[in-house]
Amino acid sequence: MNRALRNALSSLLVLGALTACGSADPTVPTPTTAKSAPATQSTAAPAGPPPVPQPTADGTCPYLASAFVAEANGQLVRKTRLSADQPDPACFFYANAEDVQLSVWVFHGDAKTAKAVVDRAAPVADSSPASAPDGWVGGSLAGAEGAVYAVAKEGDAVVVTSNQKQTIKARRIAETVIGNLGL
Repeated sequence: MNRALRNALSSLLVLGALTACGSADPTVPTPTTAKSAPATQSTAAPAGPPPVPQPTADGTCPYLASAFVAEANGQLVRKTRLSADQPDPACFFYANAEDVQLSVWVFHGDAKTAKAVVDRAAPVADSSPASAPDGWVGGSLAGAEGAVYAVAKEGDAVVVTSNQKQTIKARRIAETVIGNLGL
């Protein structure tokens, strides 16, 4: 895997990556218990993007169904964990007890910070341009360890990382998240 993808995936897991969970209908999440920790999202980050969210509790992703993730990413979802971020926690979908197969991070803040979140996940110099859905801009890249699809629009950013090498899977999930949240 190229260095940029490794850094992007590591950053996402270190700073708080994304993931999604739910039921067979991507708009209807499956209930689960959840523990919470202090939120880490910010609307301004003078020193760059905020830390990538980390999973803190088991739970159900409020904006993405686990069944949809399983179908879109091509792997069963064994468990889902959430970050403490609010109003939209990062969701981490696990292929087994320890391996995150997919993560989704939805950032809300100012436009400059949203762009920085995307640029950290999919650096312009190392990624292919991403422009879906309409009005969203960012990058996508794939490597030996998986794919990243990260886009921003105004003060919102969505970053999807997958252990699958096809960026189309991460893109489809990002488009679904953006639609489900009405962003």
